[in-house]
Amino acid sequence: MNSAILALEDGTVFEGSSFGAPTERSGEVVFNTALTGYQEVFTDPSYSGQIVILTNPQIGNYGTSTEDNEAARPYIEGLVVREFSAIASNWRSDAEANTFLTRSGIPVVSDLDTRALVRHLRTRGVMRGVLSSVERDAARLVEKARGIPTMAGLDLASRVSTRESYQWTKPVEPCSPSDFVGRPAEPRHHVVAYDFGIKQNILRRLVQVGCRVTVVPALTSADDVLALKPDGVFLSNGPGDPEPLQTQVGHIRKLIGKKPIFGICLGHQLLGLAVGGATYKLKFGHRGTNHPVRNEITGRIEITSHNHGFAVDPDSLNLGDVEITHMNLNDGTLEGFRHRRHPVFCVQYHPEAAPGPHDSHYLFDDFVQLMSENQ
Repeated sequence: MNSAILALEDGTVFEGSSFGAPTERSGEVVFNTALTGYQEVFTDPSYSGQIVILTNPQIGNYGTSTEDNEAARPYIEGLVVREFSAIASNWRSDAEANTFLTRSGIPVVSDLDTRALVRHLRTRGVMRGVLSSVERDAARLVEKARGIPTMAGLDLASRVSTRESYQWTKPVEPCSPSDFVGRPAEPRHHVVAYDFGIKQNILRRLVQVGCRVTVVPALTSADDVLALKPDGVFLSNGPGDPEPLQTQVGHIRKLIGKKPIFGICLGHQLLGLAVGGATYKLKFGHRGTNHPVRNEITGRIEITSHNHGFAVDPDSLNLGDVEITHMNLNDGTLEGFRHRRHPVFCVQYHPEAAPGPHDSHYLFDDFVQLMSENQ
Protein backbone atom coordinates (compact mmCIF):
# COMPACT_ATOMS: atom_id res chain seq x y z
CA MET A 1 0.00 0.00 0.00
CA ASN A 2 1.39 3.40 -0.99
CA SER A 3 1.37 6.22 1.55
CA ALA A 4 -0.20 9.68 1.38
CA ILE A 5 0.38 12.84 3.41
CA LEU A 6 -1.99 15.56 4.58
CA ALA A 7 -0.04 18.69 5.52
CA LEU A 8 -1.69 21.71 7.16
CA GLU A 9 -0.56 25.31 7.02
CA ASP A 10 0.24 25.35 10.77
CA GLY A 11 2.85 22.63 10.24
CA THR A 12 0.74 19.69 11.42
CA VAL A 13 1.23 16.58 9.28
CA PHE A 14 -0.78 13.36 9.10
CA GLU A 15 0.35 10.30 7.14
CA GLY A 16 -1.76 7.36 6.02
CA SER A 17 -2.51 4.98 3.17
CA SER A 18 -3.17 6.22 -0.35
CA PHE A 19 -6.37 5.49 -2.27
CA GLY A 20 -8.05 7.27 -5.13
CA ALA A 21 -5.94 9.03 -7.74
CA PRO A 22 -2.13 9.12 -7.29
CA THR A 23 -1.85 12.89 -7.33
CA GLU A 24 -1.62 16.03 -5.21
CA ARG A 25 -4.46 18.46 -4.43
CA SER A 26 -4.80 21.49 -2.18
CA GLY A 27 -7.64 23.36 -0.53
CA GLU A 28 -9.32 24.37 2.71
CA VAL A 29 -9.45 21.34 5.05
CA VAL A 30 -12.94 20.89 6.55
CA PHE A 31 -14.88 18.10 8.26
CA ASN A 32 -18.36 16.64 7.83
CA THR A 33 -20.07 14.65 10.61
CA ALA A 34 -22.77 12.90 8.54
CA LEU A 35 -23.08 9.13 9.03
CA THR A 36 -24.28 8.45 5.47
CA GLY A 37 -24.38 10.21 2.12
CA TYR A 38 -20.69 10.35 1.28
CA GLN A 39 -21.35 10.26 -2.48
CA GLU A 40 -23.65 13.27 -2.20
CA VAL A 41 -20.85 15.05 -0.34
CA PHE A 42 -18.31 14.12 -3.03
CA THR A 43 -20.49 15.60 -5.79
CA ASP A 44 -21.84 18.70 -4.02
CA PRO A 45 -20.38 21.75 -5.84
CA SER A 46 -20.40 23.62 -2.51
CA TYR A 47 -17.28 21.61 -1.60
CA SER A 48 -15.27 23.05 -4.48
CA GLY A 49 -11.88 24.16 -3.16
CA GLN A 50 -12.05 21.94 -0.07
CA ILE A 51 -10.39 18.76 1.20
CA VAL A 52 -13.09 16.93 3.18
CA ILE A 53 -12.62 14.83 6.32
CA LEU A 54 -15.50 12.43 6.97
CA THR A 55 -15.82 11.59 10.67
CA ASN A 56 -17.81 8.37 10.16
CA PRO A 57 -15.13 5.68 10.65
CA GLN A 58 -15.84 3.61 7.52
CA ILE A 59 -16.40 5.17 4.10
CA GLY A 60 -17.03 3.42 0.79
CA ASN A 61 -18.78 0.34 2.13
CA TYR A 62 -21.95 0.84 0.05
CA GLY A 63 -20.18 1.95 -3.12
CA THR A 64 -21.63 4.63 -5.39
CA SER A 65 -24.70 4.92 -7.59
CA THR A 66 -25.06 7.29 -10.54
CA GLU A 67 -28.57 8.17 -9.37
CA ASP A 68 -27.16 9.64 -6.13
CA ASN A 69 -24.91 12.25 -7.74
CA GLU A 70 -25.60 15.88 -6.83
CA ALA A 71 -23.65 17.07 -9.89
CA ALA A 72 -22.03 15.56 -12.96
CA ARG A 73 -18.74 14.92 -11.17
CA PRO A 74 -17.08 15.08 -7.73
CA TYR A 75 -16.12 18.60 -6.61
CA ILE A 76 -14.10 17.87 -3.47
CA GLU A 77 -10.36 18.44 -3.82
CA GLY A 78 -9.47 15.42 -1.71
CA LEU A 79 -10.84 12.99 0.87
CA VAL A 80 -9.59 12.08 4.35
CA VAL A 81 -11.06 9.03 6.14
CA ARG A 82 -10.30 6.62 8.97
CA GLU A 83 -11.05 3.47 6.95
CA PHE A 84 -11.71 3.31 3.20
CA SER A 85 -13.55 0.20 2.08
CA ALA A 86 -12.06 -1.56 -0.93
CA ILE A 87 -15.32 -3.40 -1.58
CA ALA A 88 -18.94 -2.31 -1.95
CA SER A 89 -22.04 -4.09 -0.70
CA ASN A 90 -25.22 -2.49 -2.08
CA TRP A 91 -27.60 -3.66 -4.79
CA ARG A 92 -27.78 -0.09 -6.17
CA SER A 93 -24.01 0.36 -6.47
CA ASP A 94 -22.58 0.68 -9.98
CA ALA A 95 -19.00 1.57 -8.98
CA GLU A 96 -16.81 1.22 -5.91
CA ALA A 97 -16.05 4.49 -4.14
CA ASN A 98 -12.34 4.13 -4.89
CA THR A 99 -13.02 3.72 -8.63
CA PHE A 100 -15.48 6.63 -8.57
CA LEU A 101 -12.91 9.02 -7.09
CA THR A 102 -9.91 7.69 -9.01
CA ARG A 103 -11.46 8.32 -12.42
CA SER A 104 -12.17 11.93 -11.38
CA GLY A 105 -8.59 12.53 -10.20
CA ILE A 106 -9.45 12.81 -6.49
CA PRO A 107 -6.81 11.62 -3.98
CA VAL A 108 -7.77 9.84 -0.75
CA VAL A 109 -5.78 9.35 2.44
CA SER A 110 -6.97 6.63 4.81
CA ASP A 111 -5.77 4.89 7.98
CA LEU A 112 -5.09 8.02 9.98
CA ASP A 113 -6.56 9.38 13.21
CA THR A 114 -9.48 11.46 11.93
CA ARG A 115 -10.66 12.09 15.50
CA ALA A 116 -7.38 13.81 16.39
CA LEU A 117 -7.46 15.75 13.12
CA VAL A 118 -11.02 16.99 13.65
CA ARG A 119 -10.29 17.97 17.26
CA HIS A 120 -7.31 19.95 15.98
CA LEU A 121 -9.49 21.83 13.46
CA ARG A 122 -12.20 22.49 16.05
CA THR A 123 -9.56 24.08 18.27
CA ARG A 124 -7.56 25.97 15.67
CA GLY A 125 -10.22 26.46 13.00
CA VAL A 126 -10.27 25.15 9.45
CA MET A 127 -7.08 25.84 7.54
CA ARG A 128 -5.37 25.39 4.22
CA GLY A 129 -3.81 22.05 3.43
CA VAL A 130 -2.25 19.81 0.79
CA LEU A 131 -3.05 16.12 0.27
CA SER A 132 -0.39 14.28 -1.70
CA SER A 133 0.43 10.70 -2.59
CA VAL A 134 3.34 11.72 -4.84
CA GLU A 135 5.39 14.06 -2.61
CA ARG A 136 7.24 12.60 0.38
CA ASP A 137 8.75 15.83 1.73
CA ALA A 138 6.31 16.95 4.45
CA ALA A 139 8.05 20.30 4.99
CA ARG A 140 7.65 21.13 1.30
CA LEU A 141 3.94 20.28 1.48
CA VAL A 142 3.48 22.56 4.49
CA GLU A 143 5.03 25.44 2.54
CA LYS A 144 2.70 24.72 -0.37
CA ALA A 145 -0.28 24.79 2.00
CA ARG A 146 0.75 28.23 3.25
CA GLY A 147 0.90 29.51 -0.31
CA ILE A 148 -2.61 28.62 -1.51
CA PRO A 149 -5.41 31.25 -1.41
CA THR A 150 -7.62 31.45 1.67
CA MET A 151 -11.34 30.80 1.27
CA ALA A 152 -12.16 34.30 2.50
CA GLY A 153 -12.46 36.59 -0.53
CA LEU A 154 -12.61 33.71 -2.99
CA ASP A 155 -15.30 33.65 -5.71
CA LEU A 156 -15.87 29.96 -6.46
CA ALA A 157 -19.54 30.20 -7.41
CA SER A 158 -18.72 31.64 -10.83
CA ARG A 159 -16.27 28.77 -11.39
CA VAL A 160 -18.77 25.96 -10.75
CA SER A 161 -21.88 27.55 -12.30
CA THR A 162 -23.38 26.31 -15.54
CA ARG A 163 -22.26 28.18 -18.64
CA GLU A 164 -25.59 27.80 -20.44
CA SER A 165 -29.20 27.87 -19.33
CA TYR A 166 -31.08 24.55 -19.31
CA GLN A 167 -34.41 23.03 -18.31
CA TRP A 168 -34.73 20.53 -15.45
CA THR A 169 -37.68 18.11 -15.45
CA LYS A 170 -36.70 15.13 -13.25
CA PRO A 171 -38.66 14.72 -9.99
CA VAL A 172 -37.59 12.90 -6.85
CA GLU A 173 -37.18 9.17 -7.50
CA PRO A 174 -37.47 6.36 -4.92
CA CYS A 175 -34.23 4.66 -3.89
CA SER A 176 -35.96 1.31 -3.37
CA PRO A 177 -39.31 -0.31 -4.23
CA SER A 178 -40.55 0.40 -0.69
CA ASP A 179 -39.49 4.07 -0.70
CA PHE A 180 -42.72 5.97 -1.38
CA VAL A 181 -42.16 9.56 -2.48
CA GLY A 182 -45.50 10.18 -4.19
CA ARG A 183 -46.28 11.41 -7.66
CA PRO A 184 -44.90 14.83 -8.60
CA ALA A 185 -47.47 17.61 -8.61
CA GLU A 186 -48.65 18.96 -11.95
CA PRO A 187 -46.37 21.84 -13.01
CA ARG A 188 -48.14 25.07 -12.12
CA HIS A 189 -45.27 27.52 -11.69
CA HIS A 190 -42.20 28.49 -13.67
CA VAL A 191 -39.12 28.90 -11.49
CA VAL A 192 -35.85 30.42 -12.67
CA ALA A 193 -33.04 28.95 -10.56
CA TYR A 194 -29.70 30.72 -10.27
CA ASP A 195 -26.88 28.17 -10.35
CA PHE A 196 -24.18 29.19 -7.88
CA GLY A 197 -23.32 25.49 -7.45
CA ILE A 198 -26.79 24.00 -7.35
CA LYS A 199 -27.46 20.48 -6.06
CA GLN A 200 -29.61 18.25 -8.22
CA ASN A 201 -31.86 17.26 -5.33
CA ILE A 202 -32.95 20.89 -5.00
CA LEU A 203 -34.06 20.76 -8.63
CA ARG A 204 -35.81 17.43 -8.04
CA ARG A 205 -37.65 18.89 -5.06
CA LEU A 206 -38.81 21.89 -7.06
CA VAL A 207 -40.19 19.61 -9.78
CA GLN A 208 -41.79 17.36 -7.14
CA VAL A 209 -43.86 20.26 -5.77
CA GLY A 210 -45.06 21.33 -9.22
CA CYS A 211 -42.45 23.65 -10.71
CA ARG A 212 -41.13 23.95 -14.24
CA VAL A 213 -37.48 24.85 -13.72
CA THR A 214 -35.09 26.88 -15.86
CA VAL A 215 -31.52 26.91 -14.51
CA VAL A 216 -29.45 29.97 -15.40
CA PRO A 217 -25.75 30.91 -14.96
CA ALA A 218 -24.62 32.77 -11.86
CA LEU A 219 -24.06 36.06 -13.71
CA THR A 220 -27.46 36.20 -15.44
CA SER A 221 -28.86 39.72 -15.14
CA ALA A 222 -32.13 40.56 -13.40
CA ASP A 223 -33.54 41.81 -16.70
CA ASP A 224 -32.73 38.51 -18.43
CA VAL A 225 -34.35 36.57 -15.58
CA LEU A 226 -37.52 38.66 -15.76
CA ALA A 227 -37.59 38.21 -19.54
CA LEU A 228 -38.10 34.49 -18.91
CA LYS A 229 -41.40 35.39 -17.18
CA PRO A 230 -40.89 33.32 -14.03
CA ASP A 231 -43.43 32.93 -11.26
CA GLY A 232 -40.56 32.76 -8.79
CA VAL A 233 -36.76 32.95 -8.53
CA PHE A 234 -34.60 30.45 -6.65
CA LEU A 235 -31.08 31.26 -5.35
CA SER A 236 -28.96 28.14 -4.95
CA ASN A 237 -26.26 26.88 -2.65
CA GLY A 238 -22.63 27.20 -3.72
CA PRO A 239 -18.99 27.38 -2.62
CA GLY A 240 -16.72 30.18 -1.51
CA ASP A 241 -17.14 33.59 0.08
CA PRO A 242 -20.38 35.48 -0.72
CA GLU A 243 -18.86 38.95 -0.36
CA PRO A 244 -16.94 38.98 -3.69
CA LEU A 245 -20.19 38.24 -5.55
CA GLN A 246 -21.23 41.88 -5.77
CA THR A 247 -22.51 41.60 -9.34
CA GLN A 248 -24.82 38.75 -8.32
CA VAL A 249 -25.95 40.70 -5.23
CA GLY A 250 -26.84 43.64 -7.47
CA HIS A 251 -29.01 41.44 -9.70
CA ILE A 252 -30.75 39.93 -6.66
CA ARG A 253 -31.43 43.37 -5.22
CA LYS A 254 -33.19 44.35 -8.47
CA LEU A 255 -35.38 41.22 -8.29
CA ILE A 256 -36.61 41.86 -4.74
CA GLY A 257 -40.22 43.01 -4.96
CA LYS A 258 -40.55 41.87 -8.56
CA LYS A 259 -40.95 38.12 -8.02
CA PRO A 260 -41.14 35.71 -5.06
CA ILE A 261 -37.61 34.62 -4.09
CA PHE A 262 -36.39 31.55 -2.16
CA GLY A 263 -32.71 31.15 -1.22
CA ILE A 264 -30.76 28.26 0.25
CA CYS A 265 -27.24 28.37 1.77
CA LEU A 266 -25.13 30.70 -0.41
CA GLY A 267 -28.44 32.01 -1.77
CA HIS A 268 -29.37 32.91 1.83
CA GLN A 269 -26.07 34.74 2.30
CA LEU A 270 -26.46 36.66 -0.97
CA LEU A 271 -29.97 37.71 0.03
CA GLY A 272 -28.54 38.88 3.34
CA LEU A 273 -26.09 41.08 1.47
CA ALA A 274 -28.80 42.27 -0.92
CA VAL A 275 -30.96 43.60 1.93
CA GLY A 276 -28.01 45.46 3.47
CA GLY A 277 -26.60 42.86 5.84
CA ALA A 278 -23.08 41.51 6.28
CA THR A 279 -21.52 38.05 6.30
CA TYR A 280 -18.60 36.59 8.24
CA LYS A 281 -16.49 33.42 8.22
CA LEU A 282 -17.17 30.75 10.82
CA LYS A 283 -14.27 29.19 12.73
CA PHE A 284 -14.88 25.67 11.44
CA GLY A 285 -18.28 25.93 9.76
CA HIS A 286 -21.32 23.67 9.86
CA ARG A 287 -21.11 20.44 7.88
CA GLY A 288 -23.27 17.48 8.82
CA THR A 289 -26.81 16.16 8.98
CA ASN A 290 -27.88 16.51 12.62
CA HIS A 291 -27.89 20.26 13.32
CA PRO A 292 -30.85 21.44 15.45
CA VAL A 293 -32.56 24.58 14.16
CA ARG A 294 -35.48 26.34 15.85
CA ASN A 295 -38.25 27.73 13.66
CA GLU A 296 -38.88 31.09 15.34
CA ILE A 297 -42.37 31.33 13.83
CA THR A 298 -43.72 27.94 14.98
CA GLY A 299 -41.33 27.16 17.86
CA ARG A 300 -40.66 23.71 16.37
CA ILE A 301 -37.17 22.21 16.27
CA GLU A 302 -35.94 20.84 12.94
CA ILE A 303 -32.98 18.46 12.57
CA THR A 304 -31.23 19.77 9.49
CA SER A 305 -28.44 19.22 6.98
CA HIS A 306 -25.68 21.85 6.76
CA ASN A 307 -22.72 22.68 4.55
CA HIS A 308 -21.41 26.21 4.97
CA GLY A 309 -18.36 28.07 6.22
CA PHE A 310 -19.86 31.59 6.17
CA ALA A 311 -22.94 33.05 7.88
CA VAL A 312 -25.09 36.18 7.86
CA ASP A 313 -24.58 38.48 10.85
CA PRO A 314 -28.07 38.95 12.37
CA ASP A 315 -26.99 42.21 14.02
CA SER A 316 -26.29 43.66 10.57
CA LEU A 317 -29.88 43.20 9.39
CA ASN A 318 -32.52 45.90 9.59
CA LEU A 319 -35.28 44.17 11.56
CA GLY A 320 -37.73 46.74 10.26
CA ASP A 321 -37.23 45.20 6.82
CA VAL A 322 -36.68 41.52 7.64
CA GLU A 323 -37.88 39.03 10.25
CA ILE A 324 -35.60 36.30 11.62
CA THR A 325 -37.30 32.93 11.11
CA HIS A 326 -34.71 30.28 12.04
CA MET A 327 -31.83 30.07 14.54
CA ASN A 328 -29.17 27.42 15.15
CA LEU A 329 -29.41 25.87 18.62
CA ASN A 330 -25.77 24.76 18.67
CA ASP A 331 -24.09 28.15 18.34
CA GLY A 332 -26.84 30.74 17.85
CA THR A 333 -26.03 31.52 14.21
CA LEU A 334 -28.73 32.85 11.91
CA GLU A 335 -30.41 30.11 9.87
CA GLY A 336 -33.20 31.93 8.07
CA PHE A 337 -35.11 35.17 7.54
CA ARG A 338 -37.96 36.57 5.48
CA HIS A 339 -38.76 40.04 4.18
CA ARG A 340 -41.58 41.89 5.90
CA ARG A 341 -42.93 43.62 2.78
CA HIS A 342 -41.87 41.45 -0.16
CA PRO A 343 -42.35 37.71 -0.91
CA VAL A 344 -38.75 36.80 -0.10
CA PHE A 345 -37.42 34.15 2.31
CA CYS A 346 -34.32 32.03 2.75
CA VAL A 347 -32.58 29.48 4.96
CA GLN A 348 -28.91 28.76 5.58
CA TYR A 349 -29.34 25.00 5.85
CA HIS A 350 -30.38 22.41 3.21
CA PRO A 351 -34.09 21.46 3.28
CA GLU A 352 -33.61 19.17 0.26
CA ALA A 353 -31.30 16.98 2.42
CA ALA A 354 -29.27 14.59 0.20
CA PRO A 355 -27.83 13.61 2.57
CA GLY A 356 -29.86 14.37 5.66
CA PRO A 357 -33.26 14.40 7.35
CA HIS A 358 -36.53 15.51 5.77
CA ASP A 359 -37.82 17.80 8.52
CA SER A 360 -37.61 20.91 6.35
CA HIS A 361 -39.17 19.75 3.06
CA TYR A 362 -42.12 22.03 3.87
CA LEU A 363 -40.08 25.03 2.70
CA PHE A 364 -40.54 23.99 -0.92
CA ASP A 365 -44.30 23.93 -0.35
CA ASP A 366 -44.03 27.38 1.23
CA PHE A 367 -42.32 28.64 -1.94
CA VAL A 368 -45.14 27.24 -4.09
CA GLN A 369 -47.71 28.88 -1.83
CA LEU A 370 -45.87 32.20 -2.07
CA MET A 371 -45.89 32.02 -5.87
CA SER A 372 -49.60 31.14 -5.90
CA GLU A 373 -50.40 34.15 -3.69
CA ASN A 374 -48.42 36.53 -5.90
CA GLN A 375 -49.65 35.54 -9.36
